[in-house]
Amino acid sequence: MSKTQTLPDFDWDKADNRGFGSGYSAEERNRLAELYDNTLAQVNEKEVVIGTVVGITDREIILNIGFKSDGLVPASEFRDLPDLKIGDEVEVYVENQEDPNGQLVLSRKKAKVITAWQKIQRALDEDLVIEGFVKRRTKGGLIVDIYSIEAFLPGSQIDVKPIRDFDVFVGKKMEVKVVKINYANDNVVVSHKVLIEKDLEAQRQQILNNLQKGQVLEGVIKNMTNFGVFIDLGGVDGLLHITDISWGRISHPSELLHLDQKVNVVVLDFDEDKKRISLGMKQLQAHPWDSLEETIQVGSKVKGRIVNVADYGAFLEIMPGVEGLIHVSEMSWSQHLRNPQDFLKVGDEVEAVVLTLDRNDRKMSLGIKQLTADPWSRTELVEKYAVGTKHKGVVRNLTNFGLFLELEEGIDGLVHVSDLSWTKKIKHPSDFIKVGEELEVVVLELDVENRRLALGHKQLEENPWDTFEDVFVPGSVHRSTILSKNDKLATLELPYGIEGFAALKSLQKEDGSWADVGETLEFKVLEFSKDEKRIMLSHTKTWQEKGEDRKPEKRQAAAKTPTASKEPERATLGDLDALAALKEQMEGRSAKGE
Repeated sequence: MSKTQTLPDFDWDKADNRGFGSGYSAEERNRLAELYDNTLAQVNEKEVVIGTVVGITDREIILNIGFKSDGLVPASEFRDLPDLKIGDEVEVYVENQEDPNGQLVLSRKKAKVITAWQKIQRALDEDLVIEGFVKRRTKGGLIVDIYSIEAFLPGSQIDVKPIRDFDVFVGKKMEVKVVKINYANDNVVVSHKVLIEKDLEAQRQQILNNLQKGQVLEGVIKNMTNFGVFIDLGGVDGLLHITDISWGRISHPSELLHLDQKVNVVVLDFDEDKKRISLGMKQLQAHPWDSLEETIQVGSKVKGRIVNVADYGAFLEIMPGVEGLIHVSEMSWSQHLRNPQDFLKVGDEVEAVVLTLDRNDRKMSLGIKQLTADPWSRTELVEKYAVGTKHKGVVRNLTNFGLFLELEEGIDGLVHVSDLSWTKKIKHPSDFIKVGEELEVVVLELDVENRRLALGHKQLEENPWDTFEDVFVPGSVHRSTILSKNDKLATLELPYGIEGFAALKSLQKEDGSWADVGETLEFKVLEFSKDEKRIMLSHTKTWQEKGEDRKPEKRQAAAKTPTASKEPERATLGDLDALAALKEQMEGRSAKGE
């Protein structure tokens, strides 16, 4: 027979089936709830909090943030923490206190981004130096990882000196400062140069304080341009101009120098306010003029290289730093000046004669034509260019009064505009011939002492005006064409290609109208002047005198006077053998385009 054991002091009457906790009074229940709430931390959504790892599975990390429930975070967000263990603390972002399943939603990835931007903003506000990792190069600079945010480091902000190879920084750590944040584009710009500049400022100021003209310094070439090179003197830059690199001429600094080369330079000048320093390199060497051989005197022959060609002449470099000017007038015995580039070009190796030499002022003038004899000093010149001899030459220059003809190198002659043609009135030589064309001439005058030679072209033929005097006799009638008119006279084209003139009042026709340019009519010669080469004619006279001859009194007078002339005789080319030959000669010249 079993015995029933009873529990002393247990009030079975108070026990019922109304559920767990139903035995608490309202006051007791409130007190217990208050005690429980005090054990929980205050958690707000959309903020970063500290969580403690309380569990680790293959797929999730369980975190306790002091809330009424734990949160789950995908294990993939902790790949950067391979040694994560229970009890470690990490920052997480509270996305939702309670999702539809009643679960606390956390994110470490968002926490890292928010925290990173907060650190970046703090670094900008407080001008902090932070450490980044150079991930890769990009156009114009580098991409640097700071707090898992990709920042841009411009090439100009890497160093105080130009960087030519960005790849050397990839994969390395680098200290930088944040200089700009653009939240709209999630863009961060950093600089490493500002760190170097701060270190160099004190060094730069020390250099400037101790800088003196004539001081010799060592520097490194950091940049090269067409006009010179910039040299880093240890925190401060100086300019070495191209003209101060060498005593000789160079066209570009790269002919003698290269980037990153260490060089010794001397301080030529500096502006403390603008911090500009002018440097020299050639000044560290003696001037080449000081070592010029004493054997070089006026009249000496020297050899060198043409280093520059200007409008007025060329410069011959005898040795680096020693140059002489060959004026264009000393390049040829020709009396007319030409372009120096017709004779010389840069790089030519030539010989010259020293004309003047000033060692104190370091100046020298040279000549090339002196290497050959003066053509005007030749003994056979008088015989070769005697008056009446015929020659051919090239037209070198045209002027209002004539043209200069080069018969040979150094021998020029003048053909006056009046000596170009017997029949045509030439206002300017360009109406007759062009520069560079050949012209046949005859010597009219030779003056060796004054180097003058007068030439003529029309003198190659006989003066046709001697023949014209017998053709265009006053009273003779010739068919002529009106070429042009001015206020007083009309210019006519007469037979054989010569010109005549008629007063405007003498152009009236028999019907009362007036002859115009282009018309061909009969004209009577009124006046012929061989010396002035002038023929005056009239058309009106041709019909007026015919009318007068028809009057009765005129006919009677003509019958009584045996010497009275009939209608003026018209001259024809067949009447004169000499004129026929002249016509053939002139037509031959016209066919040649003269």
